[in-house]
Amino acid sequence: MTQPTPPTPTPMTYRAAGVDIDAGNEVVERIKPLVRRSFRPEVMGGLGGFGALFDLSGKYREPVLVSGTDGVGTKLKLAQQLGRHDTIGIDLVGMCVNDVLVQGAEPLFFLDYFATGKLDVDTTVAVVGGIARGCELAGCALIGGETAEMPDMYGPGEYDLAGFTVGAVEKSRLLDGAQVRAGDVLVGIASSGPHSNGYSLVRRIYDRAGRPADIEVGGVKLADALMAPTTLYVKPVLELLKAHGDAHPRAESPIHAMAHITGGGLTENIIRVIPDGLGLDIDASAWTLPPVFDWLQREGAVEDSEMWRTFNCGIGFVLVVAPDRLTAVEADLARLQLAHWRIGEVVPASGAERVKIG
Repeated sequence: MTQPTPPTPTPMTYRAAGVDIDAGNEVVERIKPLVRRSFRPEVMGGLGGFGALFDLSGKYREPVLVSGTDGVGTKLKLAQQLGRHDTIGIDLVGMCVNDVLVQGAEPLFFLDYFATGKLDVDTTVAVVGGIARGCELAGCALIGGETAEMPDMYGPGEYDLAGFTVGAVEKSRLLDGAQVRAGDVLVGIASSGPHSNGYSLVRRIYDRAGRPADIEVGGVKLADALMAPTTLYVKPVLELLKAHGDAHPRAESPIHAMAHITGGGLTENIIRVIPDGLGLDIDASAWTLPPVFDWLQREGAVEDSEMWRTFNCGIGFVLVVAPDRLTAVEADLARLQLAHWRIGEVVPASGAERVKIG
C-alpha cells in the first residue's frame, strides 16, 4: 500500500523566529554619523569591523591602562516607562568614564552592549545616539559595540545596556590614595541628581506617590529631575589635574585622591580611596540637599543614614585635597564652572566605623 506523502514543512526564517537582520543593519547605518563624531585621531578604521583599533603609540611615556565597566541599573525601567531613551546612553558613559577618572586616567575609548527582545530602530538609535553624545562630552571614542536582538528574553519595549571603557594615565601621575594624610580636605563637586544609582528605591517611592511626573521640584518637572543624565566630570577634572600635575611632581600634587559617588553613596565610596588608619568626618550641613533628594526623602520617609548610603545626595565626585593648597584648587574649580563645597576632612580612625556624617 502506498504511503501518503508527508506535507512539506513551512520554510523557517530568522525573521520569523524574531530576529530582524535588516532592522539591525538599518540601526548601524543610522548610528554611523553619530558615532563618527566621537572619534579621536587615534582611532584606526571605521565602524563595523570584528575588532576596533586604537593607536596608543607616541601619546604616553609609561602608560598604565585603566579599564571600567558598568550599567545604569533600574534607571532603565524608568526611562522605558517614561519613553525617554535619548539620555540614558549619557548615563551609561558617565558611570564608566567617571570611574576610571578616579585614578587620574583619561578615557580613550568606549564600547557598548545593547540587548532587546525585538529591535525598535528609532529607540535603538536614540539610545546609541545618547551613548555617542556622552562619549563626545567625555572626549573618548565610541569605537565598537554589540546590538543583540533576543526574542523571549525581554518583554515588549524592554532593553538592557552595559558599557565598557579603557583609559590611560602616566604611571607617575596615577592616583592611588597613597598620598592621603590626616587633615586633607574633602571637596565635593555637585551632581545633576541621582545620576544612575538608587533607582530601585526611587521607583518604589515614585510609584507610591502615584507617579507624579509633572509636579515641580526645584523649578523642574519631577520626571526631568529623575531622568537628568549623569554629570560627566572627565574634561574639567583632567584639566584640573593637568594644571597642577604640570606644576608639581606627584608627591607634591595637591590632589591626593578622588572618588566617584555611585552605589553606596557618600558613606561607602570616598572611604575606598582612604588608607587604613584614616577615616572621614563629613559635615552634612556644608551643602543643601537638592530638591529632588528632599522630595525622595520626604515621600519615602527615608532615614538620613539610608539616604547617605543609597544616593549621592547632591555630591557626584569628591577630591581629597592638601589643606595648604586648597585655595588654589578651589579657584580652578570655580574657573572650570564646577559647583563645589568643602564637605569634610580626613581624620585618624580605626575599626569598623571609619565614616562619620553629621
